[in-house]
Amino acid sequence: MTRLVHIIRKEFLELRQDPRLFGIVIIAPIIQLTMLGYAATTDVRNVPLVVVDQDRSSESRELVSRFDASPSFDVIDGLTSTDGVDAYLNTGKAWMALDIPNGYGEQIRTGRPTTVQVVADGTDANSTNVALGYASTLVASYARELASPSGELQPPLISADVRVWFNPQLESKDFMIPGILALLLLVVTTNLSSMSIVREKELGTLEQLNVTPIARWELIVGKLLPYGFIGVIDVLLVTFVALWWFEVPLRGSFLLLFAMSVVYLMTTLGLGLFVSTISATQQQAMMTASFFFLIPMVFLSGFVFPIENMPSVIQPFTYLIPLRYFLVILRGIFLKGVGLEILWPDALALLAWGVGILVLATLRSSKRLA
Repeated sequence: MTRLVHIIRKEFLELRQDPRLFGIVIIAPIIQLTMLGYAATTDVRNVPLVVVDQDRSSESRELVSRFDASPSFDVIDGLTSTDGVDAYLNTGKAWMALDIPNGYGEQIRTGRPTTVQVVADGTDANSTNVALGYASTLVASYARELASPSGELQPPLISADVRVWFNPQLESKDFMIPGILALLLLVVTTNLSSMSIVREKELGTLEQLNVTPIARWELIVGKLLPYGFIGVIDVLLVTFVALWWFEVPLRGSFLLLFAMSVVYLMTTLGLGLFVSTISATQQQAMMTASFFFLIPMVFLSGFVFPIENMPSVIQPFTYLIPLRYFLVILRGIFLKGVGLEILWPDALALLAWGVGILVLATLRSSKRLA
């Protein structure tokens, strides 16, 4: 036990001697969460819209005012001809164009059907689909008002009472920020632990450890525990920022969240240790961790793309990704408030993954120089 304490103390001393590393493991996750919390969103607001009003009637101005008053759209300019629309869409100054034809007002006043055209830039297919949905809903709502001769809405024959559970306002930040927490822990702890033993090789201190009576498990535990402690601090800090700054609801148990985060840290640290056993330099360790593990995990875990939308050939491979299980656990605790009675399959899979990668990394590790 004394030898283990000395190894842990040695790791903390090395961390303290490098103030830049302290900034990376403590300050950087908070900054990244703050930036990504605002940037990583699927909400579509303030869509730049250019209006071509060829009618110039009170009815056309009323329709334009509906778009301008909506938080989803930002009317940036008004044109009298469609000739200038291409310039706005080609340069990206506008995402959409609303074309109101000549005679629109007259047809509205006489109760005849009319059509307005919406042209959209489909470069970003997801955002464009959402924006087109907003536009269709706005026009349909206005059309229902016009269809009522008294100016009041008439109740439809069939109505849908729509209720949204867990995220009533459909705020994408409530969905994305728990995922960002998992992603930051993966990047920080995996990279740090992957470079720990490799750094000993480069500095030549691993050769000195070879002549000591330190057991293999003592070396491994002594190397991983300090970074596990740093990971726990990051969990607390990032969770505090998510709750206090972004006001993400935590409907479940904080103790369960903390316990599952510790299991997840065991997984990421074990993965980093495994990378260190197949790398000869710190640069190689970082590149191996990033290209062969971190990037595939981000894309196959469901953090960016829904797993259900992936090809059926790809979906089975997602079960090999520990980040997949932790994302389900985090979003279940934060948004749904569920416990282990619901999350136990994902918790068990995450625990099995962590134990498996730690055993594999331990078997591959050796005090001998590579």
